[in-house]
Amino acid sequence: MQRRSAEDRKSQIIAQVLRLASEIGPDRMSTTDVARAVGISQPAVFRHFPTKGDLWVAVAEDVSATLREHWATAETRAQTSLERLLGLIGAQLAAITERPALPSILFSRELTVDNPPLREVFDRLLASFQSRLAAAVGEMQSEGMLSQDIEARDAAVLLASIVQGVAIRWALGNRGFDLVGEGRRLVEVQLTLMSAGKGGVS
Repeated sequence: MQRRSAEDRKSQIIAQVLRLASEIGPDRMSTTDVARAVGISQPAVFRHFPTKGDLWVAVAEDVSATLREHWATAETRAQTSLERLLGLIGAQLAAITERPALPSILFSRELTVDNPPLREVFDRLLASFQSRLAAAVGEMQSEGMLSQDIEARDAAVLLASIVQGVAIRWALGNRGFDLVGEGRRLVEVQLTLMSAGKGGVS
């Protein structure tokens, strides 16, 4: 049997961490669980990631890279500012659907409070997402689609909060509804409330 390269093994470990975090929760998952799922010994896990904290940071960085790729694709495909905004939000929610552990990882006190580097990765990720949303909102304002009475940055925070809220509700509700569809619906409601009074943004 051909041995996996170090990078392939790291990717395999990260994938199993995300799967296990979804199935049993990130706070309950142990490196023993990870080793068993991958089919290696626990010391072998630590050969690739010296500490459990390092493992979680690697997971966060992998997730961040994937999300940034999805955002960039959504922005490239968009032909209008509204498509850009909804594309960013749809990409974020689709990524959560693909990796259901994300909400529980993001809001795990044990992980983020006890692991400042992990918190920093997620803080930078959220700041980048909000920055992209703010840019799209600013375009919509300049085109007269959204009211200029609200700062674009504040609007981005509101929209990102909707995404986070619906993702948490989806996770707590056993993923019993279409996350992407519900998230886009709620965002469109918020955009209508922020519209420039010209019949909404549809």
